[in-house]
Amino acid sequence: MSPSRAMQILFLVSAHNSLSQRAWIALTERGHDVTIAVVGSASAMEAAVQTHAPELIVCPFLKTRIPESIWQRHCCLIVHPGPRGDRGPSSLDWAIELDKANWGVTVLQANGEFDAGEVWATGTFSMRKVAKSSVYRHEVRRAATEAVMDAIDRLVLVGGASSERADATSLASGPCLPLMTQEVRAIDWTSDRTERVLRKIRAADGSPGVLDTIDGKHFHLFGAHPEQSLRGQPGELLAQRDGAICRATVDGAVWITHLKRQDSERVRHFKLPSARALALADVELDVPEIGIAVGAQVPEEHTYREIAYHEHGDVGYLRFEFYNGAMSTDQSVRLREAYAHARAQRHTKVIVLLGGDDYFSNGIHLNEIEAADDPGIESWRNLHAIDDLVKDIVTTDSHLVISAIAGDAGAGGVPLALAADYVLARDDTVLNPYYQHMGGLYGSEYWTYLLPRRVGPATTARLTGAPFRPVGASEALRIGLIDAAFAVDLEDFRACATAFAERIAHDGLHQARLCDKRRRRAHDERVKPLQAYREEELARCHQSFFGPASGYHEARRRFVYKLTAHDDAREEPARIAVRTRSF
Repeated sequence: MSPSRAMQILFLVSAHNSLSQRAWIALTERGHDVTIAVVGSASAMEAAVQTHAPELIVCPFLKTRIPESIWQRHCCLIVHPGPRGDRGPSSLDWAIELDKANWGVTVLQANGEFDAGEVWATGTFSMRKVAKSSVYRHEVRRAATEAVMDAIDRLVLVGGASSERADATSLASGPCLPLMTQEVRAIDWTSDRTERVLRKIRAADGSPGVLDTIDGKHFHLFGAHPEQSLRGQPGELLAQRDGAICRATVDGAVWITHLKRQDSERVRHFKLPSARALALADVELDVPEIGIAVGAQVPEEHTYREIAYHEHGDVGYLRFEFYNGAMSTDQSVRLREAYAHARAQRHTKVIVLLGGDDYFSNGIHLNEIEAADDPGIESWRNLHAIDDLVKDIVTTDSHLVISAIAGDAGAGGVPLALAADYVLARDDTVLNPYYQHMGGLYGSEYWTYLLPRRVGPATTARLTGAPFRPVGASEALRIGLIDAAFAVDLEDFRACATAFAERIAHDGLHQARLCDKRRRRAHDERVKPLQAYREEELARCHQSFFGPASGYHEARRRFVYKLTAHDDAREEPARIAVRTRSF
């Protein structure tokens, strides 16, 4: 249902996260004028409201209570990640902890009590047995975006908020579940079975993690995966693989990919691959590195692996699932090796780059860079490693290559996807081909070649030079950034991508397409060599990594440590994203 008129909407958010970006895309596509205010205090909210004088305030992700001075004068819609009647700050955590089969979201109007206002819209969904962050990024985001649009349509139809309206249903004061504490989350390695350990870590994934002890030191655990073969004494560390550690349970074992050292009063820490975090904490990891071949045909639920390759007929599928989409130097090198393995299979005709369920890629690994002895040098190494991978994909003349973007992509992850011959995206995907929020970082990954060849120089300039703005799949398709968008559901998207790849491989035009691809690449190389693009991009990045006036290192530090205005011990007004519409 389309609204009868556009509205001036203000988003008040604690961070412009996955949900607020997707909601922004959906509302601007419907013609609404939406401004984003990232706020951390009541005074910042009041300043944003006074500046923008909105008709409606929407809060897709807000951790701070809205002051009475705002909700008494403005209709404020809150997105709560729980079904009608659910209340409390750990809603999704409890849903996973209690193993709920179904869950939902509620859009309600703010009043003086948390999650107890009038309901304008709701949505429900089935729960997958995955991490909280994945459920949030898919099911919650989709249901919340639809519910927000439904609520706004109702508001437009009734002419605005009113205590007399019959369209909103009063929310009964259901039980308010408490903030889930670490006492509830704690793992008992002597009695908790594998399924229980997985559920506890998944319920805390993203934030805050499960507080645990390894070698007498306290860490928050993230990224849990089952292990079907390894066994040991409950709680014992058994193995490591690509930075993850394997720990025994009473009936099996789990892989834990990331750790965050517990903060002290004087020192803050950040999330890192488990082996790296233990090394920095002076914990000796005396367990074997147990690798797994990229082409090993092992069921996904049997063990943990970041990169896997399989074939079906004439198509090779390369899956890479990197935590939060970040690609370190080592991960980029290993993915490049895996791609070389796929490219060496001359009996296949097509290679599909699958990425992961939640992210295709977000480019360089800022946390690993921050933890390096010399972050500038590590930034340089990391960027070169991704550039090498992108070059290999661009110059592949033995196969047609398809990028199948099931999860979001940002920064260098977007040109990585565009290096392929065909780019497919899930309908719900959010793309952010933008670097400059990271202290003016210019970026590389051959984006100065890959973006203009798809969307032209003018649109490239708007995508990369304008203030930060996400791009949805429908807009990406319209401007030529991608070739097709379909299937909101993950499983359906994989099926559609598979059907597309098999059609390209078997429709009789494969050799003609390869010849055309080689001609275009040769022409582009004559006009301007790939190496020239790389050298120009890296020269600009060198200034960010090593130049005296660079803001990159401070921006990276703030991102990695999740620093806010309050961490600077000073009040900062709302950070307002420039109001922009879709192209």
